[in-house]
Amino acid sequence: MPNVIAVLGDDISTDHIYPGRFMATVLPSETPQFCFADMTELNAALKAKQFPAGSFLVAGENFGCGSSREQAASTINGHNLIVVARSFARIFMQNAVNLGLPLIICPQVEASEGDELELAGGKLVNKSTRKQFDIEPLPPLRQAIIDAGGLVAYTRERVKQRLAAH
Repeated sequence: MPNVIAVLGDDISTDHIYPGRFMATVLPSETPQFCFADMTELNAALKAKQFPAGSFLVAGENFGCGSSREQAASTINGHNLIVVARSFARIFMQNAVNLGLPLIICPQVEASEGDELELAGGKLVNKSTRKQFDIEPLPPLRQAIIDAGGLVAYTRERVKQRLAAH
């Protein structure tokens, strides 16, 4: 069962997520190895594939602030994680949507490492503490892009639908 693998604070920057010294690596197939590279225990656990797909990173305000590097979203996406944060930096959010990285905006989230989270009825449910939190839904188009697996997949599907309609 996917659980919370890390609880991070406010203002987690793209440098925390994907340190700038790895900027030359851009392929989504290669970026995951540097995910939270300076948080050595988390990075080692991610590289060892200790967490099932759909596990959660929980953060505070302004997750993904800093640079516009797309690798920050790509590296998390490579581990099939879901990010829950009180808020996201605007450009990180757009990069995440474009790459199909699931994001949950939950201004009141409370969770600890190991807690079991679930989305149910428009709420984030912490099954470990039995608390529920309101989430802020993404605009429908952004959610559709994430659900499709990113902007390229979304666009490809839309083109197929239009061609099939004619």
